[in-house]
Amino acid sequence: MDLLNQLEAILESDPLIDEVGFIHPSQFVILSKECGESGDSSEDGAFGPRNTKFWNRDHKLGISTEVLLPLCKAAKSAFMDAMKQYKTLSSLLDNKHEDENITNGSLSCQSFASEVMKHSRALLLLSCDFGTAWNSRKLVVSKKQQLSIFMDELLLSALVLSYSPKSEQAWSHRRWVIKMIAGKYSTLQEIIAKESELVEKIAERSKMNYRAWNHRCWLVSYMTREQMLHELKKSRDWAGLHVADNSCFHYCRRLMLGISEISCCKQEGDNSSYDVENYQVVKEELDLSEVLIKRYVGREALWLHRRFLTLLTIRHLTTKHGISCHFEQKTSMDNEINIFLDNESCLLDYCSTIQDTEFEDFKAQAMHSAIYFLWLITQIPQFREIELQVKLKAGNLKTILQNTCPERFFLSDFSDLNGSF
Repeated sequence: MDLLNQLEAILESDPLIDEVGFIHPSQFVILSKECGESGDSSEDGAFGPRNTKFWNRDHKLGISTEVLLPLCKAAKSAFMDAMKQYKTLSSLLDNKHEDENITNGSLSCQSFASEVMKHSRALLLLSCDFGTAWNSRKLVVSKKQQLSIFMDELLLSALVLSYSPKSEQAWSHRRWVIKMIAGKYSTLQEIIAKESELVEKIAERSKMNYRAWNHRCWLVSYMTREQMLHELKKSRDWAGLHVADNSCFHYCRRLMLGISEISCCKQEGDNSSYDVENYQVVKEELDLSEVLIKRYVGREALWLHRRFLTLLTIRHLTTKHGISCHFEQKTSMDNEINIFLDNESCLLDYCSTIQDTEFEDFKAQAMHSAIYFLWLITQIPQFREIELQVKLKAGNLKTILQNTCPERFFLSDFSDLNGSF
């Protein structure tokens, strides 16, 4: 229990700890020297550099790997005892109908609740997927309903994520806290913004972190339209530097769908302004997609993202074409469709050229472009399909697939059924 008391004392004395790490005992002396600490003790003598169990400085906490097992056992034992006593006393108070001793019982229950929170915090820093500990905190916090306590839960889960960024329990706990805050406090939008920033920081350190990006996608449902537009702009820069991480592009797609959903709800009357703004966002994403495809050769994630953008473009253009009543509007929309198809045709010509046969990425680029345009043919309305096939010289797509990826050659068979080749 002495180790557990030391750990809990450190956590109490420094509530702003934002990072936890597990350190080999031999590294404690090196850390002390790098920080300029003396060889005897720290200023208060409690947790000096000679302490090879814990290291705490600048709101960073290091725990020796040597003590992990006994420390975890002690934390689990203390937590389970406190939780058992808390549940027992809570049950007695809930079933008690007499007024006598209720005050004393309530004070005792609060005391055990504090013990549960203290021991569960230490336990979760050592074993982040201990679901019973997370659930016990939910039980205690839900009875208090205080914003400061909710914020403490966000701090704790962020601390857990600092050493275990893919902990599903920690991400799930954050979502529970946000649900509890939503609709009750005016700080929700500020919290959502900070949540998004946290995910971005974690994504920088932990590549391909699906759980983090899934959490960020979940946040979209709580964002305002302005926040979504701001997040989309930020994500463009991040995606440009992480083109292999499809999770970021998935987040961009979720944002664009969120923007569209909000616009649909607000534009029951006049929908022209929102519709134009949304289409402009799609066009900007299409332009960026083309730049990235040409810059980063052979990246499948970029082509998959372009499919989504193309679907939004086709939906906008064909819907507008269908509801247009005036000849001038139809002519203008025809021109937009022709421009879009011409641009896609130029992109195919550019990407299907294998500049270096020894460089596999050029072959991958040609293959992805051919598959994309075979898919595009199926998405264009019937009255445009023949025109598109002529523009794209669909027979060339079959040749590209044969040369770059024979195992996917069957994808071109659907065109034979329509007599296009």
